[in-house]
Amino acid sequence: MTRIATIPRPRLELRDLQVVLAVAAAGTTAAAASTLHLSQPAVSRALLAAEDRLGTRLFERSPRGLQATAAGEQVVAGATRLLAELVALERSVRAPAVRPTRVRLVCECYTAYHWLPTAIAELAAHSPGLEFALAVEHTRTPVEALIAGTIDVALLTTGEVPPGEIATQPLFSDEIVFVVAPTHALARKPTLSRDDLRAARLITGETPEAETRWFLRRVFGRGRLPGRAQRLPLTEAILDVARAGMGVAVLSEWMAGPHLGRGDLVVKRLSSGPLRRPWRMAWRREAEEAARCLLAALKAAAPSLRRGERA
Repeated sequence: MTRIATIPRPRLELRDLQVVLAVAAAGTTAAAASTLHLSQPAVSRALLAAEDRLGTRLFERSPRGLQATAAGEQVVAGATRLLAELVALERSVRAPAVRPTRVRLVCECYTAYHWLPTAIAELAAHSPGLEFALAVEHTRTPVEALIAGTIDVALLTTGEVPPGEIATQPLFSDEIVFVVAPTHALARKPTLSRDDLRAARLITGETPEAETRWFLRRVFGRGRLPGRAQRLPLTEAILDVARAGMGVAVLSEWMAGPHLGRGDLVVKRLSSGPLRRPWRMAWRREAEEAARCLLAALKAAAPSLRRGERA
C-alpha cells in the first residue's frame, strides 16, 4: 500500500506574508495600506490576525513607526525568501524556457547602490527568465531616460513622472538623519531643531537638485542651503568630516548604519519628527511583468539597522 506523505498546513497564509512585508517596508499600517491597495483598518486587522495565528507580536510601536520584533524580523526574512521562490516556481512551470528578458535599471539616488546590486542578484538567481543591467549613466536623468526608452525601470525619490506610458508604485521609505562627532556641540541635544541646523555647517552628498529642494522645504521651509553647507562626493568623506567635528553629516540612515559601531559618531533626528524620504518604482509599460517581479522583491530588500544599533 502506498504511503501518502502528510501535506504541511502552515498557520500563515500568503496574504499574511504580504501584509507583514508591506508593514515592515512602510513603517506604518497606513502606508502599507496604500501599497497593498487596502484600507488602513483592513491592514491592521490582517496584522493582528497573523500575530494571533503565531501567538506572538511581530511589530512594536515606536516614535518612528512600527518596528519589527525579533519574531517579526524572522518572519520578514523567511517571507522574502518564500515569496521569491514562489514567483520563481510559477515562472518555471507556466511557460517554456525562453531567452531572458533584459531589464535596464537605474536608481535616482546613488545611496541605494551599496545594497541594490545584491538584491537584484538574489532575485535574478531565482528568476532565470530575467537579466538585469544597471544603467548608472542615467542616474541624474532617470525620468528622461524612461521616457526615451533607454531604460526600463527606475527607482525614484523625487523625480516627477508624467502620466501615460510610465507606471509607478510606492516602494518604501528611508530616513534622513544627522550625524555628528561626540564632541560636537549638537551631540548633547536629544533632537535637533531647524535653528540648530541653520546655524550648523551641513555636509551633504551630491544629490539631485529635486531631492535637495525636497530636503530644504521639509527642514527649513525654503529653497536654498545655508551658507555654511558643503557638498562632498563620497559617503566616507562626508562621515570623516563629521567625525573630525567639522560639521553635521546629512545622509540616509542605511548609509550611516555600517559606520556607527565604533562610537565615534552620533545619530541625531529632527525634533519635529522623522524625516522620511519616500521611494517609488517607475517603469515602462512594455516591462510590466519584469517590473512587478522586481517590485515584489525590492519592497522587503532595503537594509535597516538592528534595534540595538539605533541611536
